[in-house]
Amino acid sequence: MKKLVFSGLLATTLLSGSEYNYEITPMAGYAFPNSAQQLKSHGVYGAEMQYNGLESAIKPELSVFYSNPDYKNTPDKTKILRSALSGVYDYEKIDDIIPFIKLGIGYETMSDHRYDNRDSLFANGSTGIKVDVADQIAFKFEIIDMVKFNGNELSNNLLLMAGFNFAFGEKEQPAAPAAIAETPVVAALLDSDNDGIVDSKDKCPNTPAGFKVGTDGCPLKTTLPVHFAFDSVEVNEIGMVKVNEFSIFMKESPAYDAIIIGHADSTGPTVYNQKLSERRAEKVKSLLIDKGIAEDRLSTQGEGEKMPIATNKTREGRAENRRIEVELCQ
Repeated sequence: MKKLVFSGLLATTLLSGSEYNYEITPMAGYAFPNSAQQLKSHGVYGAEMQYNGLESAIKPELSVFYSNPDYKNTPDKTKILRSALSGVYDYEKIDDIIPFIKLGIGYETMSDHRYDNRDSLFANGSTGIKVDVADQIAFKFEIIDMVKFNGNELSNNLLLMAGFNFAFGEKEQPAAPAAIAETPVVAALLDSDNDGIVDSKDKCPNTPAGFKVGTDGCPLKTTLPVHFAFDSVEVNEIGMVKVNEFSIFMKESPAYDAIIIGHADSTGPTVYNQKLSERRAEKVKSLLIDKGIAEDRLSTQGEGEKMPIATNKTREGRAENRRIEVELCQ
C-alpha cells in the first residue's frame, strides 16, 4: 500500500476532489511552562481550524486550547483557556509529508491568578508536519512556543501537540475547454467532396464522406476531457457535457472509430489502479452507447497510473491524472 491506513480510525477510504477549503484538527498534547508561572507540566486539549479559500500563500488559522494544570508546591489548580489567530505557510509537499510554519497572536485567561499570573496577550510561533493517511485525512504534529506578556515579565509555554487533520469543502474546479465548434455549412458554390467547404477554401478537397471537417475542409479531430473524483468511476455534470459533445462529433463523423483510454493517479496499489482505469473507460463507453453511438465503433483500454500528465505529489496533480483520453481511428 502507498498510503498508510490507520484501521482504528478509518473504516473506508474517503472520496476526494482536488483541494479543500477547510481543515479542522482536534488535538491533544503536553505543555511545559517555564518557571515564571509556577505551573507543573500538564496535558492540553483543543482544536485548530484552517481556511484555504484565500488566494494567498498564508492561510488563516484559529486555534483554541484548554488545560487545567496544578500549581507547584500547592494542591490548587487553575483553568487556562488560550485562543489564537495565526497565519500558516505550507511548504512544498515531500512524498506524503507537508512541513509548515506559523506565527500568530492570542489571548490567555486563567481562573486562578496567584504568583502574579494574569490574563494576557501572547505571541505564538510553531513548526510541524502533516502526513497524509488518506486523501482527506492527515496526521498533524507541531511544536508551539507561546510567549506571554505577563506584566513586566515574559513567560513562555512550550506545547507538543498532535492530532488528525480533516479536510472538507471541496473547491470548485474550472470547467474543461470547450470542444471544437461546429463548422457552418457553406453551400451554393462548387464543393467537390460535398463536405460543406467550397473548393476555393478547401485545403483537403478530396476528403472522403463520413468525416466532420474544419473551416479549411480537412477532417477534424476532437478530445474527451473527462476527469474523476478519487477512487470513482462516476462522471460528474461537467463530464457529462463533454460526453454529449463527443457523441455528437461521432455521429457527424461516422468514418471514425474511437479508443476510450482510462487513467488513474498513483494513490493505492498499482494493480488496483489498472483495474480502476479500465472501469473508467468502460463507464464512458457505456454512456456513449446510451447516446446512440454503435458499440462496434468503440473500444476501451486502461493505462492505470503509468501515464501521468501532472505530478502525483499534489492534490491538483492527482486530479489531473484521474482522466479519460480518446484516440480516433479509421
